[in-house]
Amino acid sequence: MSESAWPEVVAAVAVAPYPVEVLPTNPGKAERCLTALGMSARSWLGAVTEHSGGLLVDHGWLRVLGSGSGRLPDIVAEADPAAGVLVVGYDVLGGQFAWFQSQPGEPPTVHYFGPDDLGWQDLEQGYADWLHAVLSGSLTRFYETLRWPGWEGEVSGVALDEGIHTWPPPWAVEGKDLSVVSRKAIPIAELVSFHHKTARQLSEPGLA
Repeated sequence: MSESAWPEVVAAVAVAPYPVEVLPTNPGKAERCLTALGMSARSWLGAVTEHSGGLLVDHGWLRVLGSGSGRLPDIVAEADPAAGVLVVGYDVLGGQFAWFQSQPGEPPTVHYFGPDDLGWQDLEQGYADWLHAVLSGSLTRFYETLRWPGWEGEVSGVALDEGIHTWPPPWAVEGKDLSVVSRKAIPIAELVSFHHKTARQLSEPGLA
């Protein structure tokens, strides 16, 4: 029987510097997700998918996708096979983490689409390295310009299928200081769509 990477993930979760909640999984659904992904639990991605519905990291600021749990979708539902993009997580502001190849023939790496710059940034890390960094505390510095006093309590109260819409948005000059903007919870799908639609408009002359 193949050795699972899950104990490694659990060990990393146990020493994380901020709260990490492992959501329960449905074994049947997890198996279907693994089959669709074409991988085993020997990888960190496969282990997270098989053994969790997802991970809620740092008071739920980051939702790492697994086999789905309640209002958190499974990782297969968020995949775009035609584009070769696998969304592996999203944050409460509508930012996305996706695993895909930057160039043909290169190993896939995790990329981040942020609500502050509306572009994909290659983090130059494989999935395991990215998640290990996340569980080691990388989110604190990564999001230092996108947080506001008391965000922990506000984020903890947001449903798993919701995100926090800010206005003015983070990509606008007037929206850089999230402590003074308007903030409200809206469906995460709507928030993600808003950011991507804006990115397309800004990149096409005459639509911005």
